[in-house]
This record gives sequence, C-alpha cells and structure tokens, in this order.
Amino acid sequence: MRRRHKRLHSCIYHICCAALALVMIYPILWLAFSAFKEKSDIFEDAGKLWPSQWFFENFANGWKGFAGVGFDTFFINSFIVTIGATALSVFFSIFVAYGFARIRFKGRGFLFACMMMTLMLPVQVLMVPQYMLFSKFGWINTFLPLIVPYFGGYAFFIFLCVQFIKGIPTELDEAARIDGCGRIGIFFNLILPLSKSAMVTSAIFSFYWRWADFIGPMLYLKKPKLYTVSVALKLFADPNSVTDWGAMFAMSLLSLIPVILIFLFLQKYIVEGISTTGLKG
Repeated sequence: MRRRHKRLHSCIYHICCAALALVMIYPILWLAFSAFKEKSDIFEDAGKLWPSQWFFENFANGWKGFAGVGFDTFFINSFIVTIGATALSVFFSIFVAYGFARIRFKGRGFLFACMMMTLMLPVQVLMVPQYMLFSKFGWINTFLPLIVPYFGGYAFFIFLCVQFIKGIPTELDEAARIDGCGRIGIFFNLILPLSKSAMVTSAIFSFYWRWADFIGPMLYLKKPKLYTVSVALKLFADPNSVTDWGAMFAMSLLSLIPVILIFLFLQKYIVEGISTTGLKG
C-alpha cells in the first residue's frame, strides 16, 4: 500500500510539474511556430500552434534586416557588446573579490558596504549622468558606453565571488606563500583555477543580461549599423507601415539560440556555483 501511495503521489507530482512547465513554455512554443506562419495566419487563430502551411520565407525576409543593414550585422554587434562586457565584468569582479576576501586593509568593510549599496540604485537614476559623461567623452554611437563601465567589475558578481573565495581554505594561500608566490601569484595560480564555478556562473548571468539589454543600446547607439539584436527587433515593428510579424518572430527565434546553447552547455555550473557559494572548505 505504501508503494502504491508513493507511486500515486509521484505520478501526480510529475503531472503537475509537466502541466506547469507547459504553461511556462507555451509563449516560446507559440513564438517558434509563429515564425513559420504567414502574416495573415499568425493572429487569425492565435490559440493554434501548428501552422496550416509552413512559410520558411520569414527567415529570409527577416535576415535582410532594415535600413540596408542585415541581421548578421546586428548579431555581430550583440556578440561584440556581450562578450566584451562579460569578459571585463567577470575578470575584474573576481579580481576585486579576491581583495575583499583575502586582503585585510583599513576601511574594507566600509568599501564593501558602499559597493553593495550600488545594487540598490535604480538604473533610471544613473541614465542621465552617465549619458552626459559619455557624451563629453565622445563615446555616443560607439560600443564603449556598453563595455567600459564593467572595467571595475559588477557588484553582484563581486559579492558572489567573495562568498565563494571565502570558502577556499586559507591554508592553501599559506602553502603557496611557502612556495614563493606573492599575492598576484596566489590569485592567478590558486584563486582563479579554484573559482571556475563562480566565474562561469557570473559569465552566464552577464551574458544573459547583456544580450537582452535594450535600454543601453537604444540610448547610446543612433546608427542602424551599430544596433544590437534587441534594438533591431524592437525597431522591426514599424508603426507607420505594415509590420512583417512573421519575419520579426523568425529573428526573435534565432536570437534565442545563443542563450539556449549557453544554458544547455553550462547549466551545471549555475547550480554548482550557487550551491557552493559561502560554504566553508
């Protein structure tokens, strides 16, 4: 009887999880199937997923882009901004975190608290002063405002890496000093290899956020040849003319591929990096 009850509970549990997963994934499925529909069929029967006729021309029409710029350029721009910002934010976040976690200096707690307070600042508060500053630098219509601000790291990633580094035994640092390593040597030869999980977790989150960022590119990039995918998708809908929804959905579907691939190949590091953060070694 107990086995039957366990099987029944397990069956009900999995059915509920499957139903909830279907509800959550339904918008993505609708987007995916709508990318293969003709414009006239997309909204006629919005609840119908399966296309009555597969229309592959949406991808060719969408790839042409607009304003004489193809979507290949938009994808390249997104990769430049995303990879550049991610590389800077991850490396300098672990570098700053190493200082907070291992080096004792006067005012460390105060500086760490100030850094954490930056997470409470709304993005809208920083827009105007940052735009004025970057405008004086002559960085408008360049990728620099979207990459350079991450030169000093990102507060959330610094906090994540600090908690992770604190879990690394300090005895390893002492052993490295006996072997002749200084602070820089300990960082590159010990902390970086052991902090791979935290770094990969930070890189995944950074990639997601930068790839989906719309406000930043929309604010600083004025030329179509510099647009990222997020901006291009928004401007694909022209209120002054007939919007090619099929082509727009097709490019939206393609824009999800890098994010999905990153998640599939690196999802184990997300769980490992978060679950081991703050654990004492």
